[in-house]
Amino acid sequence: MKVLSNDIVLRPRFKLQLSGAKEPLLNVLKISERTPFLVKRIDDHVFIKFNAEQSHFWSPQLHLEINETEDGNSVLYGLFGPNPTLWTFFIFIHFGIATVFIVLGIWAYSSAVLKKPFSLQMGLMVCMVLIWIALYIFGRLGKHKGKPQMHKLYQFMLEALSA
Repeated sequence: MKVLSNDIVLRPRFKLQLSGAKEPLLNVLKISERTPFLVKRIDDHVFIKFNAEQSHFWSPQLHLEINETEDGNSVLYGLFGPNPTLWTFFIFIHFGIATVFIVLGIWAYSSAVLKKPFSLQMGLMVCMVLIWIALYIFGRLGKHKGKPQMHKLYQFMLEALSA
């Protein structure tokens, strides 16, 4: 496996070459469920996350997809990410901030063209940029807090696949 630096990556990914067909591997992952991990399988996708007692706001989950190759072996694609609800909320907030920023920019331009004061709009645009930076820092701190659990999820996956 090629190890990548995940210092900048928001949602770290990895890829593993596995020997054997995908169906037995998917079944092994499902039946290896143990505390504190919850394993959910949907078709070729497996989702591994922590149970309610071990879970916190920033707890990651591991999404695995196993595809069969032409030679009868399999390729596992893994993606660490936050709870999908949290991820959707963050994207929604970023979209809202971008929309407000654009509206303020249009309002500031219109005011400037009409020779009216536009310092309020510019100040609010700076606030939108500061809020975006704060959200980015908040997300990075959350990722740092969830990193030990990412390692536990990865270890669980390796143990389940080697069994």
